[in-house]
Order: sequence, then structure tokens, then C-alpha cells
Amino acid sequence: MLCGGMRGQLRQERFREFRAAMSGHSKWATIKRKKGAADAKRGKVFTQLIRELSAAARVGGGNADANPRLRVAVDKARGQNMPKENIERAIKKGMGELEGESYEEVRYEGYGPGGVAVIVDTLTDNRNRTVSEVRHLFSKFSGNLGASGCVAYLFAKMGVLVYTREGLDADALVEAAIDANVSDVIEDGNTVQVQTVPDAFESVKAVLESAGFVADSAEISLIPQTTVKLSGKDAQTMLKLFEGLDAHEDVKQVVANFDIPEEELMEAAGAG
Repeated sequence: MLCGGMRGQLRQERFREFRAAMSGHSKWATIKRKKGAADAKRGKVFTQLIRELSAAARVGGGNADANPRLRVAVDKARGQNMPKENIERAIKKGMGELEGESYEEVRYEGYGPGGVAVIVDTLTDNRNRTVSEVRHLFSKFSGNLGASGCVAYLFAKMGVLVYTREGLDADALVEAAIDANVSDVIEDGNTVQVQTVPDAFESVKAVLESAGFVADSAEISLIPQTTVKLSGKDAQTMLKLFEGLDAHEDVKQVVANFDIPEEELMEAAGAG
């Protein structure tokens, strides 16, 4: 165990560089969530959760204790107050015990304004429809759909746990995270984000919960390893592309490596 002085020094040395490194799209998501945009998309959230529950059950089985992906999906569904019977019905559909649509996972990669790398993960029952609509959104907002793998190397798959700062003992959370051997801790103005390798995601989440820290959101995501700075018209167009993709019913997750000044993010959020 580390003494208090050594722990504080480790915290400063280990995480100083990460405080300024929170990607633009993560800040954008935080700002939109604070402004209530998530509530406006509640219908889409439920649709996506049902699809993810079914897909996770189909791939890894219907036992959440033995299927980490399903366990994460169930936790997210409960976090959105989805009724228990809806969760169970979605899992049964995935297992083939009930009739329902069959969804496949398809990833699209491309470029936004200024050469921003964009990855779009979808769950779709009609691949042709989805690729056509995703391509249209890229074209509409000065981007272009690329070949598979064209930008994936710019991102790393990580477990991400996000905590709201309000009422949070951030120092204690960071210390608990260090003890849990997480990969990164990123302190932003309104949130603290804990990142860990996917294989350790469930164990880190359990350790932090046992220490009294329950995340506002917890999922496996893609984290950009480099960022592209945008401002002005390119920034505005990129945010329109990001929001258009994120609002699409078939889209499970959008990640991008843009870095936009916070004042422009706030201005765009106010206009959205």
C-alpha cells in the first residue's frame, strides 16, 4: 500500500497528462447530457437497449452471470428504468425463445470534416438500408464513408466508467482507481472518467462499487489515441454529422477523434 504522500505524488505524475486529454466527443456527450438531450432521445435509448440485449444473448447466451456483454446491457437497461419484463423478453428473443427481428452488428468507418476519424457501430435488421442512410449522412455533412479498417487503428477499445463530480469525493475515487490498477483517470470540469482494459472492466467496476462509487455510465467503448483540432465551420459541420449519426435508430455508438474548443461545444449545444 502507498502512504498518503507517495499516493498523492503518484496521482500527480500518473494522471497529469490525462486531465487535458479528454476527447472532444466525450466532452460533447457530457454537455448534451447536462442539457437534457438524452431525455429527448429516450425512445431511441430503449430501442437500442432492446436490440443490444437480444444481440448479446444471441452471441453469448442468456445467463448474464456468464455473459459479460449481456451483464453490461442488463445494467444499462436497469439504469434507464426499463421494466424487468421488457429485459427478459428481449433476452428471450435473442435466444430464439420468442419471435422477433434478427439484428446483425455492422461497423462503418469514415472521415468527417477536417479529416476527423469516425466509427459508427450499428445493430440493424437491414444492412442495405443502414449503409445507404449512414453514407447519406456522411455526404450531407462534408464527410465520406471509407473502407473497413481505415480509421480503426486510431482508437483503442477500453472499459469506460463515468462519474458526475457533483457530490463526488474525487480524490477518494482516484485513489480507489489507482488501487484497482486502472489504465487512466481523466478529470474534467464536470466528470471523472475511469478507463480500464476490457478484460478488467467488470472487476474494476465491482471494486469501485464496493468502495461506494457507482458510475453514471459504464460501458466498453473506443477511445481515440490522437485527436484532430477543429473550429469554426468545420467544427459546426462535424457536430451536425455526429448528432445525425447518433440520432439514427440503427446506430448503437458513434465515436470520433475531434477536439473542439469547449466554448464552441457549449454554443452548439445551446443551439441544438
